[in-house]
Amino acid sequence: MKQNKFRLLSVLFLIVGILTVSGCGCAPKVSNYKVDLEVWGVLDDSDAYTEVFKDYRQLNPNVGNITYKKQRIETYEKDLIDALASGNGPDIFLIQNTWLPTFSNKVASAPKAILTEQKFRSDFVDVCADDFIMAGNIYAVPLSVNSLALYYNRDLFNAAGIASPPRTWDELMTDVEKITRVNALGEISPSGIALGTTGNINRSTDVLAMLMLQNGTQMRDDSGRANFGGSEAAKKALGFYTSFAKNSAPNYAWNSQVHYSIDAFSEGTLAMMLNYSWQIPVIKSKSPKLNFAVAEIPQIAFGKPVNYANYWGYAVSSNKIITPDPKSKLAPVTNDLRITQAWKFLTYLTTKAETQTTAPTSATTVVKKPASAFDPAEKYLAKTEQPAARRDLIEGQKSDTELGVFAKGNLIAKSWMQVDPVATEGIFIEMIDSVNRGAASVADALSTAEERVKKLETK
Repeated sequence: MKQNKFRLLSVLFLIVGILTVSGCGCAPKVSNYKVDLEVWGVLDDSDAYTEVFKDYRQLNPNVGNITYKKQRIETYEKDLIDALASGNGPDIFLIQNTWLPTFSNKVASAPKAILTEQKFRSDFVDVCADDFIMAGNIYAVPLSVNSLALYYNRDLFNAAGIASPPRTWDELMTDVEKITRVNALGEISPSGIALGTTGNINRSTDVLAMLMLQNGTQMRDDSGRANFGGSEAAKKALGFYTSFAKNSAPNYAWNSQVHYSIDAFSEGTLAMMLNYSWQIPVIKSKSPKLNFAVAEIPQIAFGKPVNYANYWGYAVSSNKIITPDPKSKLAPVTNDLRITQAWKFLTYLTTKAETQTTAPTSATTVVKKPASAFDPAEKYLAKTEQPAARRDLIEGQKSDTELGVFAKGNLIAKSWMQVDPVATEGIFIEMIDSVNRGAASVADALSTAEERVKKLETK
């Protein structure tokens, strides 16, 4: 009897020992460690995050210092790629919404236990899922999205007898004809709108892409290859865009000799331009007394409104050299723990708090924000005056006299995947310029551009 009991206890102890070592196939929980997070950005100063960082460190005992480093936007992409290649890059960094194909092998997707595709799609506007989700995996999360809006000069509108901004492109062309003046020397002043060229129009290729999408252009086929070259919708869009720089057209309003669009608008010689919200403070600083406003982007048809998005999202580096402190008594930090904590922080920073769960020492769950805590994304947007990426925060911004137009535009914003965004922009610029020079027809320019983009995809 005693012998049997002894054997039974021995077997039980053996099973427990095996389970303890193996973890039943589950990753062991590590709670006695600290992760420092380094964040890289290009748009904001560090004070935009100071309060958010402080709040999060109080909520999550596994996170130590969180530092933000603002980079030079002119060299940011190259500096970032070099830093990541060396293994000494940031833990968290901004990527532009068209960069994911370039960075897909350099970033770690969000653990599904921390952020699901369903929650992402529920929280953020549709374009974010199109840009940052691949094969069901989430690779970046945004705080803000920027879409195009129509800037217009109230004084020029009043002088031309125009009571309100145009809602359709047909209305816009009528307004352009009323406002634009061309003198005997061919000089345009004032101009009805900055459209038609490239070098002296800010974000000209974004405007063209928006027109292509509004017309129903399918930029890529089902296999993911460029597919716009033979599209009648694309031909209509490119022909319409370049017509504003054709001196024989009734809507002629712009040429390569006019001042840069932002400068011309600030000087009061340009009635309308299409641009993003970040130009509002630029224009106010250039011309504090300028009487201007922003309106929703004109549409072809109200039933299927389309805007265009240009924005950034935060991603997590997939690998980083971690040098342990030999004097530390804490458990060593692995790359997996670093990635987990980085994504826990990003989820806290960007998503709605109601569905987050409490488990600060677990490696796979998100720290819950107390009911009395502020919303980090809301705090960031209020400080930086940017339009929201989150649907619930857009609701709160709709009534804002300046941001409301951009926030609502985010709900209908689209973009398109580009393997090499910089090279693609150059191709689109040359496409527009070739039509304006008379070197190519609209159809030939589009066909050439498509072939050049396809070559980028096969590199």
